Amino acid sequence: MTRRLPLAAVAVCALAGGCGGDPPAPPVRLAIAAPTDEASVRAATVELRGTVRPASALVTVRGERAAVSGEGTFRATVKLAPGTNVIDVLASAGRARPALTAIRVRRRVSVVVPDVVGVLADDVEDRLSAAGLKAKVDDRDGIFDRLLPGDPVVCATDPRAGVEVRPATIVGVVVSRRC
Repeated sequence: MTRRLPLAAVAVCALAGGCGGDPPAPPVRLAIAAPTDEASVRAATVELRGTVRPASALVTVRGERAAVSGEGTFRATVKLAPGTNVIDVLASAGRARPALTAIRVRRRVSVVVPDVVGVLADDVEDRLSAAGLKAKVDDRDGIFDRLLPGDPVVCATDPRAGVEVRPATIVGVVVSRRC
């Protein structure tokens, strides 16, 4: 029985992080300076900046190592997909408890509705498709209008030309021989 007690004490001591050894290192501190969480940008990349303590900590952004200066500041350029992007940042330093955080950055992507008024009805879908948009054609010609000479053209669009919309937006197109 006396032989088991010292072994149990050694096991508890080892599980608790050591007995009489080095004190545990203070946890790593990590702060993101820019961009802010839920930021909204139009660019395809964003520069992530922040600070870490201790300054010797290893920082990874989305799994890739970021450069850390002697003062503990770091930065990394992050590529963004359209929509909401989650950017995770991990900082570790030896035996210290690591720090992990994540921010969300929304990349807004928009296209401008081109001016297609006066364009032949047969060409409007290709023109809108080239701009990243879809066409919903509404032919306003009646049975007697179809007897008139000439080809139908675009009379109006909804949304109108010059308006910023999301890619793949459906643009209502009114076509007729008489606008």
